[in-house]
Amino acid sequence: MSPTRFASEHKWIYVGAIVVLLAFVVIGLVNYETVKKTNKTTDKANQLADAAVDAGYPRPDTDTIVRALGTDGGIVCENPGGALKSALWKINVSNGAAFVGQRPVVGDTRALRAEAKIIEIYCPEKLDDFHDRLDDLETDDTVRR
Repeated sequence: MSPTRFASEHKWIYVGAIVVLLAFVVIGLVNYETVKKTNKTTDKANQLADAAVDAGYPRPDTDTIVRALGTDGGIVCENPGGALKSALWKINVSNGAAFVGQRPVVGDTRALRAEAKIIEIYCPEKLDDFHDRLDDLETDDTVRR
């Protein structure tokens, strides 16, 4: 049996080996990107948890941070200095009443600092816009620890 005859009769072995090899390459690339993304997400969550401890708060659960913020900061980094976010922040800093009884109050400075820390870690390019939008808010240390 000549080598060319063997190769032509068994080319399905070569095709099968190439298909299996390509499948392994694709699986390897997907797994690599997943591990890389998971490590980056965990690093950012640990950095945020460390910042919370440095600020005097108990260490939050990093798994919760990972689920909530992912690698890109999630909803916190979606236009943080925009009019809608600013309005929602101002509405949430109120006396807790609804409709006509709702009144603005002086918000706690630490709440703004906490959100700024999230933006600093997850989307630092948006931090200046966030500060520009919320600089006109009156804040003070209103919440006791």
